[in-house]
This record gives sequence, structure tokens and C-alpha cells, in this order.
Amino acid sequence: MSKRIDRIYQYVLQQMARFSGPEEGNFGITTQEVAEVLAIQRTNASKDLNELVRQNRLKKIDGRPVRYAAYPAIQPPAKKHVVSYKEEQIPRELAQPQFVSAPIAVQDIFTRIVGANNSMKNAVEQAKAAILYPPKGLNCLITGPTGSGKTYFAHVMFQFAKSNHVIDEEKELIVFNCADYANNPELLMSHLFGYVKGAFTGAEQEKIGIIDQANGGMLFLDEIHRLPPEGQEMIFYFMDHGTYSRLGETGKNHQADVRIVGATTEDPNSSLLDTFVRRIPINIQLPSFEQRPASEKVDLVKIMVAQEANRIQRKISLTEDVIKVLIGSVSYGNIGQLKSNIQLVCARGFLNHMQHEEIAITMTDLPEGIRSGLSSLANRRENLAELSKILEPKIVISPNESLVEIRTDSYELPYNLYDIIGDKAALLKADGLDQEAINHFISTDINIHLKSFYKDHGFSFNAENKLSEFVDQKIIDATNRIYEDVRRELGYEFQQNFVYAMSLHISSFLKKINDGEERHTNDNIRQMVAGFPEEFAMAKKIRRFIGKTFQVIIPESEDYYLAVLLISLRAHQTEGKIGVVVAAHGHSTASSMVQVVQQLLEVDQVAAVDMPLDMSPKVALEKIKNAVVQVNDKSGVMLLVDMGSLATFNEEIIRETGIEVRTVDMVTTAVVLETVRKASVLGTDLESLYESLEKFQGYGRVLVERDNHRAKQAILAICASGEGTAQRIKEIIQRSLSKKQEQELTVVPLSVVNLKSELPKIQETYHLIAATGIVDPKISAPFIPLDRFIDQDVGALLDRILVDKEPTFIEGDFQLNEEKATETAIRFMEESFTYINPQKLFQPIWNFVVETVKDAGFSQQEYGLEINLALHTAGMIERILVRQPLTVDQATIEKLLQDSFYQRLHLHVQSLERFLRLEVPEAEEYFLMEIIHTHQEKQLLLEQE
Repeated sequence: MSKRIDRIYQYVLQQMARFSGPEEGNFGITTQEVAEVLAIQRTNASKDLNELVRQNRLKKIDGRPVRYAAYPAIQPPAKKHVVSYKEEQIPRELAQPQFVSAPIAVQDIFTRIVGANNSMKNAVEQAKAAILYPPKGLNCLITGPTGSGKTYFAHVMFQFAKSNHVIDEEKELIVFNCADYANNPELLMSHLFGYVKGAFTGAEQEKIGIIDQANGGMLFLDEIHRLPPEGQEMIFYFMDHGTYSRLGETGKNHQADVRIVGATTEDPNSSLLDTFVRRIPINIQLPSFEQRPASEKVDLVKIMVAQEANRIQRKISLTEDVIKVLIGSVSYGNIGQLKSNIQLVCARGFLNHMQHEEIAITMTDLPEGIRSGLSSLANRRENLAELSKILEPKIVISPNESLVEIRTDSYELPYNLYDIIGDKAALLKADGLDQEAINHFISTDINIHLKSFYKDHGFSFNAENKLSEFVDQKIIDATNRIYEDVRRELGYEFQQNFVYAMSLHISSFLKKINDGEERHTNDNIRQMVAGFPEEFAMAKKIRRFIGKTFQVIIPESEDYYLAVLLISLRAHQTEGKIGVVVAAHGHSTASSMVQVVQQLLEVDQVAAVDMPLDMSPKVALEKIKNAVVQVNDKSGVMLLVDMGSLATFNEEIIRETGIEVRTVDMVTTAVVLETVRKASVLGTDLESLYESLEKFQGYGRVLVERDNHRAKQAILAICASGEGTAQRIKEIIQRSLSKKQEQELTVVPLSVVNLKSELPKIQETYHLIAATGIVDPKISAPFIPLDRFIDQDVGALLDRILVDKEPTFIEGDFQLNEEKATETAIRFMEESFTYINPQKLFQPIWNFVVETVKDAGFSQQEYGLEINLALHTAGMIERILVRQPLTVDQATIEKLLQDSFYQRLHLHVQSLERFLRLEVPEAEEYFLMEIIHTHQEKQLLLEQE
């Protein structure tokens, strides 16, 4: 029997669990369903289904369309009948008591998903196929934007697998967030696969990993794109073989049967290894909120409001406009953002109508930030018209309505917000506050609770992270302070994108100042600001604050531009909007740039046109023309394109639409940000915007004049690579610092190889107060040899350095002998390394070091060098174990191979390799060589002196 016919038979067997009894109108499986779900040709599906009938393994049920039914090969134990029917209603052979008695009254849980038969249909069918594919299902990847429901969907998949007896009922879905281990492959490995006793310092007993916990079930890897390459390799080896080893073991000693489901917001082809992607046969793409039809958006609102009604056990009613606002308020956060907004609106409605049986939510209950969703929706006329057709003037949702949901929800508050509101309202009322004051205090509290929770789930946090890719964090921090001052002094609400728009503006003009560009104020902008004296006065304060913060002189002409920005950022400001269209080749290039901008600036006058390479110019022109019409707000449209050839569309679009259009090519995300930011500013005209973009060269980094008094103090830690021992020194120093000292002092690790090239740059950035490590950098600050640094009281040493005292060493206070040297090295290893056991590894390391140093021809015992070399070797072994060895270019490797000492060093390395049963890369040998040569040069200088 072919594999295809076997797959079809197994699928039909599994699908019989959908039916609660043969009376059901659509009992059985159709040829079309088999063909679509299993992705095979319909003719082949029909051929194999009929062959299974001839083999008496399936039964054909007449009708249109023809359906097929299966008998399980082994019947489960008889249970109480769940269906009653008359035998004559169905073919005799389908009326066997065993069939009816089987526990098959299982609901298809995917029907609970909004859009299961519409926008989510393809995703649902892919998920079912992945779960039911014999014999053990298929690994799959769920992709979709932030908040689109990936975690929710994974839980539905798991419930479906359990209800179809693919996974045992007692199993739990194991969830693992890869972001927690993005920069730590060692920790990742120990969490995934566990470790054995003695695998590293502190591993006092064996521990199982999450692969063990997920054995026989499902593992959900959230934010899978955050896995480092080493982590992806660990996972795909397990996918291929089903075997693994725990940290500290040799050989793949363990087996597990785990279905793996990943989730990512990124393009898998650019964020994951090709070898990893190839091992995941099914990619389930979830639609964004914007891509869903109006009926689904309304259903989602109803379900989420029903959840809130259940919590407070009261009816909640919403007007038609409120539902439109809630739907229009969703920008980058998708379903997660919708839920956040609904929770906020319901909480405020509860606060305002606490004494009533019905919480009647109207436009007056909506906060400013959400209320702007109506104007956002108004600009998408087709969406608004679609909603108006299906909405009633008012909907009322009662508690305990049968709007079912999956039990697990990523955006479920871990507390009852309504209890918090009720309790605080009672306390404030008892203190004699009036209702207006109570509402003010508790509204602030609601915002804090919800913002804090959703920040942890990626919304505002991600937006600020994304902003920091374009703007210095120091500018963002300063803008947050400006926002609080402006809101307090001017006394009105601003758009939610205030921080992002103001940060970009400040970054832009700081770069202009740094580049020596002058900005002149024209009469138009002076006249515009003349009618807003309060904003102009505030702009002057902002200019002075920015100048003081960044130590730059800002011309007074900037007051006018800051004032215009303040006026433009007032809530509900709609004047002066220029439309923006981004058109770029590729399946998602333009959409990706626009998504970033919408996430940061929360604007609606920007549209994306993605143009796959096989799209004809005629189709591309039509799409761009439609986008221009969509975003036009009577102020013209700026067209941003990736190739100059698209600029030829400019005249044709103007001629056919009558809309004024300007085109800028070589578009980048930064250009889109700058365009949309300026297009939203009051009084901006298309020609001025075009001219400013022609000169735009990106957002600058903060350049603050530094001297030794203003620059942050630092200690320089030098080792062979800048990554091993230097990082350990940094950790030791940081552990010894007080909180105040942490703010005043940093530790800069540096490779001895890059000492000459990098030291001047470091001295420009930091005020170096000391250096330690394997070589004296010869700077105007005390140098503490590494061996002395390790054996000193680090806290006391830092105290002396920080009060500008030279750390003195009394002659004879640190006379090293072999015993003291080995004690020092072992102690440092125990404190500094995670995945090696110093007690077991020290002796072979020390033997290697002693023999190497001896072979290098040093005339006397060099304990300082031996300590340095031993610590570096320990770090080298740990790096090799976790597959993170140091790397150098090929020219450096060739230089290494020509070195006269290399062959002797290589012999000692080979002995160490054989003992430890690992392979040392040539790049790591290079850094061992550098330590030897550095010490030889030091000795030579001493002899010359």
C-alpha cells in the first residue's frame, strides 16, 4: 500500500471523531476535503478512497457529494451510549453498537475560533493536517504580526490534538519563550535538555529539561526567531533524530517524542536558518486584524466584551459608534491591542456607571487615545461602509452568554481589575472625595495597571525598542520628561504618538546642528505660531532644556518649529495631513516599513504597495494609483519608491487622479518615518516636504562634548580576545560596586589584539581611571596586573581608585609561589565559569600551561603568565563546549601557521585535545599565542630598561 493511501486512511479514521452520531447530516468525509487537507490531487484522492472501499476498509455513503466512513481497527471499551437513533435511518453496517458506544462525541474545537470558515479557514485546515498527519504529526510554524493570536492558536491546536486522542488527556502544553534565552545558548541548552550532576559549578543534582516534560505531547516555542543559531541547531538535530544529550553528557542517551510548534512575528526565511526552516513543513500564517472582514472584527469585539460582562456579572451595552471606535483604534497591536482597549473602555465604563445594573458605554466613556479611532476609521471609507451595514445602533451583551473561548489567553489579566476599581472607589469615598476626584484618581490607576501588563506582553515595549533603532535612548528619555511637563503646563491631551514624533524631531535637528546646517524661519511659520502664545512659550522652555541636556547651542529659530510640532500633536488635530504611499519591490518590503511607522507614530495617512518581482508595471501602477486616492486628504501625496524607474509613474498618477504627487526614490524605513512625521505637522506643504526629504540623511546619534570630568569613568580590562577573561573581570568588578558606583563607573573589556586601534576611541568616550589584565596599556592611570587583581580585596581596591588614589602594593605583599598561583586560578575559575568543573579540569589545564610556558623559553617561573594562560584556557574550553569559539579572519590564521612557535604550541594543544576529547579551532590557538607573545614583549622591554 502506498504512503499516500495510508495517509488518506489514517485521516478518515481520525476525522470520524468529529461526528456525534451517524444521524448527522454531513456524516462522513468527502473526496474534496481529503484532497484539500492532505494537499493531493482530487483524482488521486478519489482513486485511493475507492480502493479503500474495495478493500472493505471504508464504506461509501451515497449522496451528493459522496462521503466515506471508516471503522476503527480496534474498538475502544464500550461506554454509555451518547446518541440514540433508528437503525433504518442509516445503512445497517453503520449501526453497530460498538461504533455508537465509542467516545466520539468530540466537538471540533477550531469552530470556536472567529473566522474558522473565513479568514482563518486555511490556517485551521493546515493545523488539523499537521496534528492528524500519521504517524506522529508534523512540526509547524505559526507566523503573524504582534497580537494576532499565535499563542491562542497554539493552545487550540493542543486542545484539538487531545480531543482527537492524538495526545493523552493528562498532558499539558509546554510553553517556552525563546526570547528569555536569546543571548545565552548555554542556559538555553540546560533548559531544553536538562543537565547532569557536576555539569557545571552549582549543578549538584541531575535536572530534566522541557523536552522531557513535553515527551508524548506538544512543545510551543514562542518568539522562535530569538533562538540563536546554536539553539536552532540543537532543536533541528532533535527534530531529525528524536535523541538528545543532557548538558555534561557525551553521546545522545535520551529519546523523546515531541510535536514542536513555533511562533514568530518575523519572516522565517530571514530570521531563521535555512536548515531549520526546511525541517518545519507547515507554515501557518495568521491574518492581521486589518485583513479580517468586518463581521469577524465585530464578533471579536462581542466575545471580548462578553468576557468583561462575565467578570462583573452585569449587562454591558455599546453604541454603534463605540464599536466603530474600538475597531478603528487597532493600529499595530492587532487582537491583543483590541483586547487591551476593550479592557480599558469597560473598566472606565464600570467606574462611571458603577451604581447601575447595566454598564452603558457611550463615546463619553472613551479615553482620548482610543476615541481617535473613529477618525482613523473614517479615512478607510470601505471599511467604515462595511461595518455600517452590519452594525445595529446598540448591542447589549449579558453575562454568561454562550460566546465560547479557549481556556488559555496570552492577554488575560492576572487579577480582577473590577475588584480593584470597586475597592478603591469605596476607600476614596470614605475619605470624603467627590465623584469627579474619585474618577480622576481611579482612571489614572486603570491606565497604570493595563499599561504595565501590556508592556510585558510586547506592545508599548516593542514600540519603544523599535524607536531606539533610529534614535538614541537618551533622546527618548529626555522626550518622556518633556511630555510630562508639556501635558501639565498646557493642560490638554496630546496624541499617543507624542514621544515618538518629538523624539524623531529632536534627533533630526540635533543632527542638523552637528552637521553645521542652518535652518531659517519663514514668515508663514511665524504667522502660524502667532496665534498660539502658550505653545510658543512652552517651545522656548523645551529648546533650553534640550540645549542643557545635550550640551549644544540651539538657535532660537527652533522655537517656531517646536511650537508647530506641539500644535500639530494636540489630540484630534486633523489639519495639514499630506498622504504618504510607500511602493517597493518584494512580497512585504513596503508593508514592513509602513508597519514600523504605524507602530511608532500611530498614523493613518500612509499606505503600502508591495510589488512582487513578477508583477507587471501596469498592475503596479494601478495599485499605486488606488493607494494615492486612499491616503489623499486634499493636501497632496508623497510617493516613496525603492527604484528610480517607479518615479516615471508620477505624471501619469497626477493626470489620472488630479492629485498633486511628488516622488522620492531610494526609500528606507528612516525616510518613511521622517516623511510621515513631517506630513502630519500643521502647515506643512507638499513642496516644502519634498525639498526637506531631498536633504534628509538619517537621524543622528547624540554627540555630547566630553572631557575627563564629564565623561563616564571606566576601568579597562584587557585579555587576549576581549571576550573571555576580560568579561570575567568585568563581572567581578560589577559585583563589588555599590548602586551609586554602578552609575558612575563602567568596565570596558578589550582584546590585546585591538589595543592600539581601539584604545584611542575608548579614551575619547570614557575617562579611564585604571587598567587590569594581561598587559599594561601605558595610559595615565594605574595598571593592576591580573594576578594581583584576582588576589586583592576588589571592593577595597575600587574604593582607593575611585578617590583618585594610586593602588599601592607593598613589596613582598604579593609574593607568588606555585601553591598560591594555583589557588588563585582555581578560585577565579569557580567564580567565573558556568559549564566547566574547575576541580576536575584544573590539573590538565595547569599541566598544559606549565609545559607551554616552559617551551616558550622563559628563564624563570612566570606565575603571573601561567595564571593568565590558565584562565584563558578555561574560558576557551567553555566556549568550545557551548559552540561559541572565538573567530579570526583567514589572513590571521595564515600568519599564525607561519609563526616559529606555533608548531610547539600546537603539540601541547593536541595533548590537551586528546585528554579532553574535543577539538580546539585554529582561531583559539591564535589567542593563546598572543598571550605568550605579549608576555615576551613585556619581558624584552623590562630587559631593555
